[in-house]
Amino acid sequence: MAGNPLSPHLQIYRPQLTSGMSIMHRITGIALSVGTLVLLYWLVAAAQGMESYEAAQRCIGSLPMQLLLVGWTFAFYYHLCNGVRHLLWDTGWGFDLTTAYKTGYIAIGAAVTMTVLTWACVIAQGAAA
Repeated sequence: MAGNPLSPHLQIYRPQLTSGMSIMHRITGIALSVGTLVLLYWLVAAAQGMESYEAAQRCIGSLPMQLLLVGWTFAFYYHLCNGVRHLLWDTGWGFDLTTAYKTGYIAIGAAVTMTVLTWACVIAQGAAA
């Protein structure tokens, strides 16, 4: 095998939106898995009774956990929007560079917008209660 050329390393390539979004898609997939464990904790606490549920609510209601939940919400919407983008690519649509960048920006914008709208509703519900 000596003498065979090696594949170029990531340091050779100039970062692009598409490569950044691909990396972010993987990161958000991991974040969704970890966030699902928090959801599982909350559900198990609810099944164990009021005392466990109240402890879970205090934990999840803390400011650091609320910030993580906002991040998890963004991860969910980003992964969803970018997944739809990949489904469109599976049909053969959107591979040209202009469309790939346009749909990339749309996916990011949609994820941010849906995250903000979701948390605006959550905050409004909390204020109404």
